[in-house]
Amino acid sequence: MPSFNSRRLVNHSAPQMFDLVADVERYPEFVPLCSSLKVRQRTRRHDGTEIVVCDMTVSFKLVREAFTTQVTLDRANLKILVEYLKGPFSNLENRWTFEPKPEDRCEVGFYLRYEFKSRMLAILMGTMFDTAFQRFAAAFEKRADAIYGRSSMAGRG
Repeated sequence: MPSFNSRRLVNHSAPQMFDLVADVERYPEFVPLCSSLKVRQRTRRHDGTEIVVCDMTVSFKLVREAFTTQVTLDRANLKILVEYLKGPFSNLENRWTFEPKPEDRCEVGFYLRYEFKSRMLAILMGTMFDTAFQRFAAAFEKRADAIYGRSSMAGRG
């Protein structure tokens, strides 16, 4: 099953990066392959977490696929868990972590594992998905620079 794991030191705070990743409605503006994203439901739990159910459409050339996920936003622990609900995958697991570092920086952890239901779709989308996921961390960092400004720490680390 294909997987991707990345840890990246960024020049923005952990809460800033958490907020950026949690703002799923903005993904079509900057996330590779994401052509649309619609939030179906938002629910705040008593433990302080927020559950967001959303439909995301990914597009590449002539291929368009939509899938539904449940996103758990755990602000207190600076973690985001994405669970697969429906679509072209037989399995999809995605986790984000945001570890505060000195000088208002943080280490962003990104883990993804997926498997398509269809062998044909896996052949069509597989290599392209791998390439896109490798660009995810950079896309979020670039978005953070655009929203929060480039820190004077930029270029270090």
